[in-house]
Amino acid sequence: MVELSETVGKSTWQQVPESDDSPVSELLQNRLSTDDVIQWSESFDVLLSHEHGMAAFREFLKTEFSDENIEFWLACEDYKKITPHAKLVTKANEIYEEFINIQAPREINIDFYTREATKQSLRTPSPASFSEAQGIIYGLMEKDCYPRFIRSTLYMDLLNLTQTQCQKSV
Repeated sequence: MVELSETVGKSTWQQVPESDDSPVSELLQNRLSTDDVIQWSESFDVLLSHEHGMAAFREFLKTEFSDENIEFWLACEDYKKITPHAKLVTKANEIYEEFINIQAPREINIDFYTREATKQSLRTPSPASFSEAQGIIYGLMEKDCYPRFIRSTLYMDLLNLTQTQCQKSV
């Protein structure tokens, strides 16, 4: 099995015993092929649509201290699916306070105009309330974080480990 491990600010993928219960281990356990990992480099959307790709990308963003971006994007995806409207209002306020508000604990990097437009849209929350901010963060991750992830040691190590695992199983 392949797992992400962290050592003094450095992330590496390594072989781990089958009994390991870490979240990444559970995601990657016996379900990750070299083809999967290669496909992640085809497009950002492919990476995000793959459960293990998303987990690896999240771990990478943690090493860059920018995991608030993917967490915000995921919160927005969940938010768009919420019913009834009363729950929408509560969740909108939670997302705003965690990611949008100035000095939020996990403040995302968006411009003043987008921050204000998002704040105004929350007066009457709708599934599209965070669309503009989410689009900006998606673009940032796609153009900036994703290329670094594909070139990262973390990605290359994972690719190499899956290739090694595949060779051992032949």
